[in-house]
Amino acid sequence: MAETDKEPHSLIPIGNNQLKKVENAIAITDKILLGEIEQLFNKAFYLINSKDLSGIEENYCLKLASDKDYLKRNQFKYRAKEKDDYKKAIILFSKVLKTKPKHYFSFYFKGVSKGNLKDYEGAIKDYTKAIEIDPDDASAYNNRGIAKSDLKDYEGAIKDYTKAIEIDPDDASAYNNRGIAKCNLKDYEGAIEDYTKAIEIDPDYATAYYNRGLAKSDLKDYEGAIEDYTKAIEIDPDYAFAYNNRGIAKKNLKDYKGAIKDYTKAIEIDPDYTTAYNNREIAKNNLNDLSELPF
Repeated sequence: MAETDKEPHSLIPIGNNQLKKVENAIAITDKILLGEIEQLFNKAFYLINSKDLSGIEENYCLKLASDKDYLKRNQFKYRAKEKDDYKKAIILFSKVLKTKPKHYFSFYFKGVSKGNLKDYEGAIKDYTKAIEIDPDDASAYNNRGIAKSDLKDYEGAIKDYTKAIEIDPDDASAYNNRGIAKCNLKDYEGAIEDYTKAIEIDPDYATAYYNRGLAKSDLKDYEGAIEDYTKAIEIDPDYAFAYNNRGIAKKNLKDYKGAIKDYTKAIEIDPDYTTAYNNREIAKNNLNDLSELPF
């Protein structure tokens, strides 16, 4: 069979009018793609906050891209109504990433979603991708540290919290979280330093007072622990854990009546708080034993 000569491809110059049409077509295509991305992202963001949001209340994709303090200012809790909402969100964030492979917030919130599904290794991978895209965002380091803590990699978690603090020295949550990791390594004094720093940054940080109280209790400083639990309760009067643990500190000081009052308050706040019921029963027995002693 004879071979046929193939004519080489030739480039045809585009006139100004044609070039303008092409540019307009590209702009329209980009706009359509951007609109689709925003819709996917906004739906996914709503799903991971569906317990607290009534619907897609604004363009979250645009807000996050244009306002670096948007997340910190709004304090989203990432609470979904149903577990499946996190799974659906992961699918939507993944669709965004197919079109925009370096979309930081899609990786970040995939990590949030996986963390809430207890897929901590998957969360770490997504936070790592987010960090590769934006190495100067403290939140991804902080969240990756939380995932590492959940896997009991406390040393790795401390490294991430420390990096978050280097980037944002006013990140109270990173100090608090690093304190938790240090407590898990039994470095109670180091933990107290971190909780104290978190409180200096945010004097109304009830969780940091509570955690510092736990660390002081571990060091048998029960009076100091009671002071911290009391402060946590002043800030958050419905803090059942703080009442329960203040009760434990009072019991350790043999103030059984005070302990019973605190356990009872914890139960009033959370009627399903089994530990508080058990602790109250123990304190009542201790009080009865004390009353039977000869004086």
